[in-house]
Amino acid sequence: MIDAVVFDMDGLLLDSEQLWDEVREELARERGKPWSEHAQRDMMGMSSPEWSRYMHDAVGLEEPPAEISAEVVRRMEERYRRELPLIDGAVDAVERLAARWPLGLASSSNRELIDLALDLAGLAPLFRATVSSEEVAAGKPAPDVYVEAAHRLGVDPAACAAIEDSHNGIRSGKAAGMRVVAIPNPHFPPDAEALALADAVLASLAELTPETVEAPD
Repeated sequence: MIDAVVFDMDGLLLDSEQLWDEVREELARERGKPWSEHAQRDMMGMSSPEWSRYMHDAVGLEEPPAEISAEVVRRMEERYRRELPLIDGAVDAVERLAARWPLGLASSSNRELIDLALDLAGLAPLFRATVSSEEVAAGKPAPDVYVEAAHRLGVDPAACAAIEDSHNGIRSGKAAGMRVVAIPNPHFPPDAEALALADAVLASLAELTPETVEAPD
């Protein structure tokens, strides 16, 4: 029995994973630091304190992590205001499920970017609870952000469905005890091991309906 649904944001509702990669790589190269092809995958799902620490420690930026995070967020806000990268079908999918269940959002994005994106998309009123991983102890694949979203919705995590696109996100939702519906991101697809943890795998947001969320395993 599903009593609430919790969405991821980046890579699921927003085609933004490439933007994060571009902005962070741009910042690193401006500072004269090499950029590893593994950096994006390493940071995917991390909270802002975690990925800004990675940028400092692994990439080698000299600024304190808090300054790195603030500069990346500033550049991402500029990109969103210029053109929000909504994935086709995102608004319709959220509206379909909001007509059936209370919705939460569990994102690795910073609070400022969550609020801005949902406002620009006109989706803010449809989410009863939103959580940034910077507001919990650990980012994905730890379960913290999904557990907190369920708590804010007043629902047991076991009675929630998590809608995810990434390897760390799938692991996070599963670790929280939720039913996980995966819609793999074509640019940064989850690995086979993570995808095998999902309770259902869909090809696109067009397939995300109350029926596919509730379907038995």
